[in-house]
Amino acid sequence: MILDQPLKKLFSSKSGRDSNAKSLLKSISWRIVGTIDTIIISYFVTGQLVMALSIGSVEVFSKIILYYFHERVWESTPKAQADDTQKEYA
Repeated sequence: MILDQPLKKLFSSKSGRDSNAKSLLKSISWRIVGTIDTIIISYFVTGQLVMALSIGSVEVFSKIILYYFHERVWESTPKAQADDTQKEYA
């Protein structure tokens, strides 16, 4: 209860959008969920816990690297002008 108000300020902005801190924590929590999923699937496929954990640990780093390059490619694409976007939907 004591941390309720400071946490609300940390996780929301005046515009009603998620704050950077909340987006970062959501990204980390989603990566944890994805890695646990990979470990579970790897265990069912291999039947070996050590192998599943190894696959999961490699997957964490490979997906971070892949996501970085994915973002860089998207960032390098030309941005649509607001007027062009409106004309497409008219």
